[in-house]
Amino acid sequence: MEKRVKERVYKEANYIIKTNYTLRKLAKIFNVSKSTIHKDLKDRLKEIDNNLYRKVKIIFQNHLKTRHIKGGEATKKKYKKPH
Repeated sequence: MEKRVKERVYKEANYIIKTNYTLRKLAKIFNVSKSTIHKDLKDRLKEIDNNLYRKVKIIFQNHLKTRHIKGGEATKKKYKKPH
């Protein structure tokens, strides 16, 4: 694996641990696709640093548990009109 890819993966992993951001937010911040972030943090990170991968995996699991709530809030906000 290229050195710059490893560095990017470490930066992404540390950033998601620090901020608890979603994949979409990370993709915008790091200027890569959501798929790249996902591959970096699910596959590449596991090869590079298994301990860091476990921490990120917990964050992913938490995001999966709460996504229906966030989706509902976003829909409510979208259709709420000021009176």
